[in-house]
Amino acid sequence: MADKSQKKVAAGLAKLLADTYAVYLKTHGYHWNVRGPNFGSLHALFMTQYTEMWASIDLIAERIRALGEYAPQGYGAFADLSHIKDGDPKSSANDMLKELVADHATLVETAKASREGADDVTASLIDARVEAHEKHAWMLRVSIG
Repeated sequence: MADKSQKKVAAGLAKLLADTYAVYLKTHGYHWNVRGPNFGSLHALFMTQYTEMWASIDLIAERIRALGEYAPQGYGAFADLSHIKDGDPKSSANDMLKELVADHATLVETAKASREGADDVTASLIDARVEAHEKHAWMLRVSIG
């Protein structure tokens, strides 16, 4: 890849990293705060999803570094890059699910936008993230009561 192309792809990955971190945090918070008759299954589902996202955060950041750029770090940097809003711990279980479905759709859009100009290795990472977030959204969608 040309240096200019690397910078553009790395910038897209930085947005993907920020959005992923934001959805990770929200999902973890909802794991703690979900309540209602489906508490047990949602508590477990949220844990499965935030654990998967946690592992992906490192992969995305390391790919940014492999492209020769610095990975963003810190809440301020992530807030400047992310399109994801904080969750409300008082939300109902169904509202949590609906919000997370929308957030995963945003993540899919962010991932796809970062793919333009990516080399094969980076494209493979992005494709894996799209697949993971589409699956997360599906699991959440079918859990809405």
